Amino acid sequence: MIIYKGTPMIETQRLVLRKIEMNDASRMFDYIFSDHRVMDNLIKGPHKAISETIDRLTEITNHYVSENFCYWGIEMKESGELIGTIDLYNIDDGTENCEVGYNIGFNWWNQGYGSEALHAIVEFAFRFMNIHKISATHNIDNPASGRIMLKVGMKREGIIRHMIRKNNQYKDCGIYGILQQEYLEMNFLNPIPILNVVH
Repeated sequence: MIIYKGTPMIETQRLVLRKIEMNDASRMFDYIFSDHRVMDNLIKGPHKAISETIDRLTEITNHYVSENFCYWGIEMKESGELIGTIDLYNIDDGTENCEVGYNIGFNWWNQGYGSEALHAIVEFAFRFMNIHKISATHNIDNPASGRIMLKVGMKREGIIRHMIRKNNQYKDCGIYGILQQEYLEMNFLNPIPILNVVH
């Protein structure tokens, strides 16, 4: 059975994963949601005006009242800079499976922040929420995202052809997954990547 815990603050070695706030709108628009390098791999694409970001953040923050809503901002511990987001979604009580999605601002690519955040959320989902399986997909035009998935122990399960359509063009997506049992066996002797979970 899934144990819902909402969106608690999670601390890792370099990051704090926390709830998004409305006063994050300007930074999220400037560094994440308006940047085509970050958003081109998502179906909806980059925001053209900050009003779109405000609407999205309003939607997110309104959902925090629900215990089964899991959406974090990724913040640098030392500087307090918000550099991305990560969330668990499509959580299914029947199968106890879910999906994970994430994005990191371009200025912080290739520094290990994506894998650090993903590892923490996978750890949280399996050890604290009792999730059975976590899946993730990436546009095949974005292989770096797949490498992050592999780093946390996900296995590539295949390619879904024409999974998404963007700008009237179909795109194939790689699909990855990891089972709770696989993760726990793989990390039995390894240090837990979460330093602290604040409820």
